[in-house]
Amino acid sequence: MGLWSTPLPDDDAEALAAFAEIYTDPVEVNGTAMALVDLLARGRAVQRAYGGIGHRLIDRVDAPGRLVVAFHLLATHTGPLETPLGTVAATGRPVDVRVVDVLTLTDGRVSAITMVADELTALHRLGVLALAEPAG
Repeated sequence: MGLWSTPLPDDDAEALAAFAEIYTDPVEVNGTAMALVDLLARGRAVQRAYGGIGHRLIDRVDAPGRLVVAFHLLATHTGPLETPLGTVAATGRPVDVRVVDVLTLTDGRVSAITMVADELTALHRLGVLALAEPAG
């Protein structure tokens, strides 16, 4: 998790080398092959959106060829956050996102990730979602 929370090197080649130590290229993310350069772009986007990133472990399960980690991603929303609903401008609010990662390991590196995050609660806490008034 440190790769995602520690500031990435500005140099793309150096940052890609750090990702290549942990992930295969490509790595499958939620069923779609993703090149490491795209995973790096995702990592940079996370670090632009959130400051002071930390994690609080909920649970960890180790199995042959698999690692399952449930955790809270803790941060402050300090930059633009890309979401399925559009871009959310920085709010300065604290963020606590529950995440479950199911990692497939191949030769000691992550070759596939199935990731589920509670983005709905996070967006509500950022003040960008509200219940609609009942029609009628």
